[in-house]
Amino acid sequence: MFNNFFSGKKVFVTGHTGFKGSWLLLWLKHLDAEIKGFALAPKTKQDHYVTAGLDRTVLSEINDIRNFQALKKSIDSFQPDIVFHLAAQPLVRQSYEDPRETYEVNVMGTVNLFEAVRSCPSVLSVVNITSDKCYENVEKKEGYVENDPMGGHDPYSSSKGCSELITAAFRKSYFGRTNSQPRTMAASVRAGNVIGGGDWSKDRIMTDAVTALINNKSIAVRNPDAVRPWQHVLEPLSGYLWLASQAESRNADKFCGGWNFGPKSGSFTKVREVVEHIIHCWGSGSWTDASDPDAPHETRLLKLDCTKAEKQLAWTPVLNIKESIELSVDWYKNFNTHKNDMSFFSKTQLEKYIERARAKKIKWAMATGPG
Repeated sequence: MFNNFFSGKKVFVTGHTGFKGSWLLLWLKHLDAEIKGFALAPKTKQDHYVTAGLDRTVLSEINDIRNFQALKKSIDSFQPDIVFHLAAQPLVRQSYEDPRETYEVNVMGTVNLFEAVRSCPSVLSVVNITSDKCYENVEKKEGYVENDPMGGHDPYSSSKGCSELITAAFRKSYFGRTNSQPRTMAASVRAGNVIGGGDWSKDRIMTDAVTALINNKSIAVRNPDAVRPWQHVLEPLSGYLWLASQAESRNADKFCGGWNFGPKSGSFTKVREVVEHIIHCWGSGSWTDASDPDAPHETRLLKLDCTKAEKQLAWTPVLNIKESIELSVDWYKNFNTHKNDMSFFSKTQLEKYIERARAKKIKWAMATGPG
């Protein structure tokens, strides 16, 4: 996979104890990369980072992305080839409750990361993982493209728009190529609403649904008619890895900048439809409309246009919405049985995903360049 780019490479991952970060670690281990993580401690013993056994098998520094000196020292001592930046305050509703922390982590955390990377000569590529919510959302029916304006109604979305602007400023000022001399390839990536096994964060639809189902309660759905670009966690990760792997290509500069890694149009689905398929896969359950007109604002329509990734990177999603939900629910059903040890099952899901990609002859899985 990925032209064997990651085998033996040193990869530094911020936010590695989080949901998406832990699945990225699992995949990097599968690719024989040498990994170091930098993040806060996992919130619970149920987190995927813990149940997949990554807390016992990956070099990890438990620290805060806001601590610049600690971050710089960690990167300097490791001398990574690749950096993935996932450390963030990731929740919209939490950003309403604590906007200051949200901006400190998502904005200054990004500044700290790029400032540390630019003085580390070993780094070939750095990928900043932001959000589909970074765009100035006017709820248009067409998907947002990479050069649409940044913005955001709530502190979280706004902070991710800021993170994108910071990435662009550092890229133009310090990275890319100068006088044909290669320097760090800097990119930012925006994914859709990610689901998958091992996410226990509050106010996430899969978390809320599974928690209710495990406790034999009805699923409370806040925004049943909201439309989101749903995708399994492994989908955007394949894009992040494929993008970072272009750092040694002759045309590495064209892979800098912003990229959308979202699902195909059929996966832009209402929350109620997602919940109903979760219940179907679980085998029992019900849901209730918990809409609150006085609740903090949340976007009702959000779509991504991934034409750039499809044409320039030869990237495409592997799963449709039903397959993504089924894979996610399978993880939680097995967790409900096996509890603390999900390492084998998580690896099995990753391998099955890769097999599906190879069966569809998707470029990154077939180890052929994007052209």
